[in-house]
Formats: sequence, C-alpha cells, structure tokens
Amino acid sequence: MAAPAQHVIDLVLEPDEGNRIANLSGPFDAHLRQIELRLGIEVRNRGNHFRLVGRRDETERAEAVLHNLFRQTEDGLVTTEQVHLALLEEGADHRGGVDRDDSPLAQDEVAVRTKRGVVRGRGLHQKQYLQAIASHDLSFGIGPAGTGKTYLAVASAVHALERDRVRRIILTRPAVEAGEKLGFLPGDMTQKVDPYLRPLYDALYEMLGFDRVAKLIERSVIEVAPLAFMRGRTLNESFIILDEAQNTTVEQMKMFLTRIGFGSCAVVTGDVTQIDLPRADKSGLKHAMRVLDGVPKISFTHFRKEDVVRHPLVQAIVAAYETFDAAQPASEG
Repeated sequence: MAAPAQHVIDLVLEPDEGNRIANLSGPFDAHLRQIELRLGIEVRNRGNHFRLVGRRDETERAEAVLHNLFRQTEDGLVTTEQVHLALLEEGADHRGGVDRDDSPLAQDEVAVRTKRGVVRGRGLHQKQYLQAIASHDLSFGIGPAGTGKTYLAVASAVHALERDRVRRIILTRPAVEAGEKLGFLPGDMTQKVDPYLRPLYDALYEMLGFDRVAKLIERSVIEVAPLAFMRGRTLNESFIILDEAQNTTVEQMKMFLTRIGFGSCAVVTGDVTQIDLPRADKSGLKHAMRVLDGVPKISFTHFRKEDVVRHPLVQAIVAAYETFDAAQPASEG
C-alpha cells in the first residue's frame, strides 16, 4: 500500500516578536519536538515562519496547537504542561480512528476568571462541565482521576464568590480512604480529617493564595469540612462542592443533596472506578446517577480517559486499568 501523500502547511505567526517565538519553541526547540513526537509530523521554522509536514489531519492539528500556544505567549512563559494541554485540546491523542470534536462548543473558549488568573476549559468535556456548572443549580462531574473535575469546580466557586453571586464556599468530602480508619490517626477530629481534605485546600491555595484562604476560612467565608459535618444544616447562598462522592453511601448522598438551600448551587465530583467503601455498602454516587437521570435542571458531565490533563502517563495508566477491568469476570459492586 502506498504511503499517504505528505501535506505541507506554511504558517506565519504575527506579530514577529523574537521573545514570543522563542517562548513558543521552548528551550532548544523542545516544545516543537514535543509536537512532532505526539503528532508524527515534522516542524521546521525560521523566525516566525513555520512549515508543517505530515498527514493532513495532523498538520492541521499542529497548526491549531501553534496558534493556541502563540496566543498564550502574550500572558507569560509557555511550559511543557501547556504544550501537552494544547495538544490534548486539539485531539492529538485521538489518532487511530477517533476524530476530534468540531462542534461549536469545542472551538469556543470557556473560562472562569479569578484574581490569580484565568482557568480555561481544555477540551469538549471540560468546556461542557464549566458551562453546566454556570447554568445549573446541581451539576455532577464523573470520570477518572486527572480530568480536572475538582479543580474546575473550585475555580467556578472562587469565580462566583469574587462576583458576589454567593456569600460562601463550602467544600466537603467523605472521610473514607482505602485501608485507612480515622481512629488510627493521631490528633483531635479536625486533625484526623485534615489529610482527607488536603486536595481541596491545595486547589484553593492555587486560586486565592495561602494568606487569603486562611483569612476567608477564619471568617467562615470558606468552609472545608468532612461530609458528616453537613448533617442537619441548610446551606443558603453557598457554592457547595462534594468531592470524592463515589465514597458516599446512599444515605449520605441523599443527606447532602437535601442540604441545598436558596441561592445555592452544588457540584458533585467522583470516579466510580475508585470506590473505597466496604463491599457491603452501595456507592451513593452510582445510586444518584440512576435515581436522578433525566431530572430537569440537574447536569451530568462524564469524563473519559482522553480528558486526563495530568502527565501523559496518567492517561495511559487509566486506559490500562480500564482494559484490565473489562477483561475480568463481572462481579457484584
């Protein structure tokens, strides 16, 4: 079979600013080499003139990636991670039969702004997720680790707080982890549950800075607490995030969902492939997905392994586990 004809795209990036072109190319053209390896094409450049050689679909994706990254050079230094995310956004990991999504939403920028910067949706599902959070009082983000479910929810919460759409942010998750029991950890109750809530603190620190988070927590504008602390409360004018919801029981999930008060919105995130509950307990997230399916004004966004935005190896790990699990005999869960 004859090899497919090579397609050539000549691209000129304007304005012709040497520091921005060097930023785009990376040290020793490392970013260009990264694009070549991921897309299987050749990238040549002289100044702001680029020539892309390879299959038509991959050179067109490379053109879109270069335009995307060049826009980002206006705001600061382009990193290896940003190159990876730009490739992911343009469907660079969907080669071999899965086409990129060319719907209008996939081409539009969906972002939330905080005082520390802009958080953008990467890829169709992240954009759908951000739009769903903005337009629904209750949103679910379901999918594997590394797809940005919690990070984007926290960014949306900070965005809402800074624009006075809510009066406080409440972040919660069940204090359940594989192989761990709270009673075996040292300290009082606050110290016992703190390690389980650390990912939520990390996202807040990145959005707002350590000092401001500490002040907002002191004033109870931000509350980070285990799910058990939500019982009996009605949460008005709040942005509420339930993280790691796959580890809630059916009763806990119902309790959480009935806490939502006037002027509030809630986001529930979880990964149904990583349930750490005892075998006898049913996951509240899996149960809610069945019970609430089709209920108006509730949104479900399902992420896939292709949406992973961490190190590229994470996507391969998720895929490997999916393949292994699919080959095992069906079991109760």
